[in-house]
Amino acid sequence: MRIALADLSQHRTKLFPFTLTRPIGDLRVGILTIKEKWEKYLDQPVEFLTVAELTPKFAPQNQTIDLVINGTLCPNKDLVLAINELDENQTLYYGDEFLAARGAIHSLDAAHEAATFARVSFEGPCTSIQRSWDLFTHNKEQLRSDFELLTENRISQKIEDPHTIVYGEENVFIEEGVDIKAAILNAEDGPIYLAKNSVIQEGATIRGPFALGENSRINMNAKIREGVTIGPNCKIGGEVSNSIVYGNSNKAHDGYLGMSVVGEWCNLGADTNNSNLKNNYDTVKVWDFETGDFINTGLQFCGLFMGDHSKTAINTMLNTGTTIGVCSSVFGSGFPPTYIPSFSWGGVGQMTTHRIDKAIETAQKVWARKNIKQTEVDEKILKTIFECSTKNQS
Repeated sequence: MRIALADLSQHRTKLFPFTLTRPIGDLRVGILTIKEKWEKYLDQPVEFLTVAELTPKFAPQNQTIDLVINGTLCPNKDLVLAINELDENQTLYYGDEFLAARGAIHSLDAAHEAATFARVSFEGPCTSIQRSWDLFTHNKEQLRSDFELLTENRISQKIEDPHTIVYGEENVFIEEGVDIKAAILNAEDGPIYLAKNSVIQEGATIRGPFALGENSRINMNAKIREGVTIGPNCKIGGEVSNSIVYGNSNKAHDGYLGMSVVGEWCNLGADTNNSNLKNNYDTVKVWDFETGDFINTGLQFCGLFMGDHSKTAINTMLNTGTTIGVCSSVFGSGFPPTYIPSFSWGGVGQMTTHRIDKAIETAQKVWARKNIKQTEVDEKILKTIFECSTKNQS
């Protein structure tokens, strides 16, 4: 059976800046991406149905899909059972929300194409990532769920270092090649998962639920609070709380990151700090790419949303609910705007448009550090984002 996660039109823009460079199903929440979760539950490969500008990089291998699933959905046993019980030419809905369709689907607009299918209702629990802040608000529950999924009937590697202190050892799972020295791991209130060849250096203190990606490193004396996910190939220092850092990004130095999501290939300069609580304790407003205005999240705690390839300089201060687009470089004294469009260059009172050729050149250098070669497809995605961003700002 050919299965795909669809980027439904009503969801993708609401998840910018992260879905500017990836399908919704490639978002990471918990330990795994949404796609990886479905592949674990269904025990077979899952593809993407996404927009034209991303299709060259994330193209489905088949013209016709037999089962289409809403890309915002995180699977659970009840939902998977309901989808598996669908007959040919049936769709599954949660209220008015399209969940899945079984039958021949040829286009991205799966819900419209399946409109003639028989409708089946689902009334069980359902986690859907429809806004960027849903990533960190659901991260703790998804960390616990993914931990069970990845560790069931498996035996963890042992911690050999005599100077590392572990609380709740039964909730700690360590893959092969992990290196830990003189750290404190507290998994009493949530699991801790350490992927292959990850490193935790001396003096680091970590509270679960927490996940560290493959080949990633927690630096000396770092303080990692509950609900943190670090993707693969990252370097993390300072203090981090209830946040997700995607793969190949670094926050290597002191500074606070809380209630935030940082994309791939990003770098936070030394002593970069973000606020996640307003001084008047009011709810936080963030930029909405769909309406082109700020909207209320309804959250009292909400930090930073940073798109792929963006950077901050040393001592950068980011206000509550700041959104930074793709390929932006933020520097200078004071608080920059709480919305910084893609390909911006500067800070308070000195924001200009970053040249696309320079942005691509920087991306090439960053990728080369990880022994990854930038492709024409990657360049075209960045150029498309640049053209759309500059058009919207003019």
